[in-house]
Amino acid sequence: MRIGLIGVPFNSAGLPAGEARAPAALRATGLVDALQRVADIHDYGDVALPEPSPERDPITGIIAPANLAAMVGAVRALVTQAIGHGDIPLVIGGDCPLLLGCLAAARDAYGRVGLLFVDGHEDSWPPHLSTTGEAADMELGFALGLTAATGVEDLEALLPLVRPSDAVVLGPRDRDELAAVNIPSVASTVTFRDDTALLATDLVTTSKALTRQVHAAAAHWWFHLDLDVLATQSFSAIRYPQPGGLSWPHIETIADAALKAPGLVGWNITIYNPDLDFDGSGAVRIVTFLETVLIAWS
Repeated sequence: MRIGLIGVPFNSAGLPAGEARAPAALRATGLVDALQRVADIHDYGDVALPEPSPERDPITGIIAPANLAAMVGAVRALVTQAIGHGDIPLVIGGDCPLLLGCLAAARDAYGRVGLLFVDGHEDSWPPHLSTTGEAADMELGFALGLTAATGVEDLEALLPLVRPSDAVVLGPRDRDELAAVNIPSVASTVTFRDDTALLATDLVTTSKALTRQVHAAAAHWWFHLDLDVLATQSFSAIRYPQPGGLSWPHIETIADAALKAPGLVGWNITIYNPDLDFDGSGAVRIVTFLETVLIAWS
């Protein structure tokens, strides 16, 4: 099995810095060499994206919606290329809306696809209610068809990408923030475990059971991992920290179950901000994590 490595230098705040620098920072930390020690890697490089813009569009409620649509299309094309070559895509972000391009490519290739969504946020804000306008607030709502990407025609045409019954969502801890502004939690529509519920279980057993559940719902499925699911004391190089969260061993357990489960067609890792990683230790930890879990996968 060969892994197709793809970088997505995208920041949904419309800036060239922050998360947009993540793929380059990880490559500079030795990502490719580390992965090649434990797996057969085909490096597809980074997707080409338009010049960023921080302007929030009043019609759609999204920052630079045309750039969002262009990014999703570019990711879809490169992930499709990797799948066509027989590779298992590993997509490194950048911000989490890249998931939409991944899911679109997986659906193109396999038809119905499921989703294991591991994230510190539900990412289901309707665009005009988002406090930021960043599509990183919205991608799960878009993917599940719970929120419309009104006015972004190329994106609207893709949605929805996953049936709620085919999604398992693990780790969000922003439910109170959503409730405060009367935004429904996705917990009522998908299989859902917040960080507290996860940590109250035997995580090895739970992770295996939930990955089997995704596969039972949809024969082919995608694994999304947003590093803001980690507790701040474990990983601080993110823009929107929250109380609570998981540890590196916790996400290693979840990732190990995901990578060993049948039906997995690809995965992505998002939300690392090199501008907040002052000594580079965050990048080193991400590379170590990937090397560790890929030993078992490969």
